[in-house]
Amino acid sequence: MSILKGKHIILGITGGIAAYKSVYLLRLLVKAGAEVQVVITPSGREFITPVTLSSLSGRPVISEFFTANTGQWNSHVDLGLWADAMVIAPATASTIGKMAGGIADNMLVTTYLSAKEQVFVAPAMDLDMWAHPSTQRNVATLRADGVEIVEPGSGELASHLCGKGRMAEPEQIVEALEQWFLRHDTTLPLKGKRILITAGPTYENIDPVRFIGNHSSGKMGYALAAACREQGAEVVLVSGPVSLPAPAGVERVSVTSACEMLEASRRAFDTCHAAIFCAAVADYAPAVVAESKIKREGAEIMCIELKRNPDIAASLSREKGKRLTIGFALETDNGADNARRKLEAKNLDWVVLNRLGDPGAGFGVDTNSVTLFSRGGEELSFPVKSKQEVARDIVATVFSLR
Repeated sequence: MSILKGKHIILGITGGIAAYKSVYLLRLLVKAGAEVQVVITPSGREFITPVTLSSLSGRPVISEFFTANTGQWNSHVDLGLWADAMVIAPATASTIGKMAGGIADNMLVTTYLSAKEQVFVAPAMDLDMWAHPSTQRNVATLRADGVEIVEPGSGELASHLCGKGRMAEPEQIVEALEQWFLRHDTTLPLKGKRILITAGPTYENIDPVRFIGNHSSGKMGYALAAACREQGAEVVLVSGPVSLPAPAGVERVSVTSACEMLEASRRAFDTCHAAIFCAAVADYAPAVVAESKIKREGAEIMCIELKRNPDIAASLSREKGKRLTIGFALETDNGADNARRKLEAKNLDWVVLNRLGDPGAGFGVDTNSVTLFSRGGEELSFPVKSKQEVARDIVATVFSLR
């Protein structure tokens, strides 16, 4: 589920080689649940056919003021009233200049001049055209008029020169739209709330080379961060070592050990309304960390003395006041009993139980099945779903969004 679900988006396409990317952009917008109306310039039709665009959008493509043969008028005013956002991608130097100067000589620019919604522009042109003073003046004018510019990237261009001017990737443009709506949609249920989420494993060093750790991938915690962000929350994600990118709009604080995670979480906790402790924190760490690599020599058996790590969830929940705290329990035996004990022992409001032996659940996989226990005695089970869907179930339940 995306914040773009149900949004009305005008996708403007102009005559540049990057128009092939607009097909993928259109597909991403439709996949996100948006209703998309394509408006294409006559030169844009030279690069991509209206048949392709209409098939993906489910709507006739608009290019001219009047429909050929029928004389039907395509109302740019009605389009401006219908849309929640307008994105022009690719936007050539010519179209940017016409927009900045108010030259309404085609349907696309006329629609822009009638737009009451937020407009996004993704420029695409050769590096010298992008760097030209006139282009930069026009872009500055659009910015001053409130247009969001999705900056072009650098790389090989259609001229086979390398430099800045490549249209932003479709995923970046969709992200720009999502982040704008997240910032401005006041109806989102978690708007104004700040949530701490811990995720991933912790690594406890034995020496400069080796560590004690676990198999946590961080996928569940990162899915929770994305789910909270979708509902409008500010999210601080305190993450152990994982290979995942931070969800868009989420503040990530990277740590390695349990002590580092506690310190970072405590700093964030002071300004948060709720905390979800999803990290797989190592219970113990070596009492002494060797300064150099331990060599394989001597006795057949080597003993490492361990010391107990701080309990992050318990430590912060003791200080929670009116904050909502949610913990995770990964169990192999007596899951329900252990989860309920953790709920009480750590002063949590909710505990999410994972059973490691359940098919489709546990470390490393993309799915999960969970049972939620509350201090009020509620017990809710969810079947195997993707971790993104499970995260949305958890967020909807613990924050009473159902």
